Amino acid sequence: MPNAHTMARHLLFSACLFSIAACTSNLKASPPPAALAPLLGSISERLTLADQVALTKWDSGKPIQDSPREQQVIAAAARLAPGYKLDADDVSRFLAAQIEANKLVQYALIAHWHAAGKAPDSARPDLATQIRPRLDQLQVQLLQDYAAFAPYRQAPDCPEWLGQQRARLAKDTVHDLALVRATGELCIQTK
Repeated sequence: MPNAHTMARHLLFSACLFSIAACTSNLKASPPPAALAPLLGSISERLTLADQVALTKWDSGKPIQDSPREQQVIAAAARLAPGYKLDADDVSRFLAAQIEANKLVQYALIAHWHAAGKAPDSARPDLATQIRPRLDQLQVQLLQDYAAFAPYRQAPDCPEWLGQQRARLAKDTVHDLALVRATGELCIQTK
């Protein structure tokens, strides 16, 4: 049985090899397609709107979970999918991920505000007349951007592209985690 010193050397050697492989794979990664930045920008914008949605839910006391509205949004996107040459099931999963990421932001913010005993003193746009119409417009933009990126989803470099581009959009822990959730299924790894 190897002693602790030998095991430590093996672990260090393995870590070095892993680091070299990781660096080498990053050097080999092709540049991200131009279609990725607009898609991530639209996703990030939708997550920023979650802050305003959270404020309206805080003020109204309404629950974050709104299953009927979520189903409407997903069904509407699925109906539009063929017009963008997208599969309706893929679009449904993509929109469901956006909604889950949005709720992640809302839950985190409202929990933080409960802990602080108050929400921020900022403007409160109306959910029905201001925020939802913007979300509906953004949904069309998301579908356009998703369709433009769709040919790259199976590219071997897709996960590296996402990691690099998400790092550029870093805002705070909550929004960063939500961005990971929103993009978690963008890349399709085939084996």
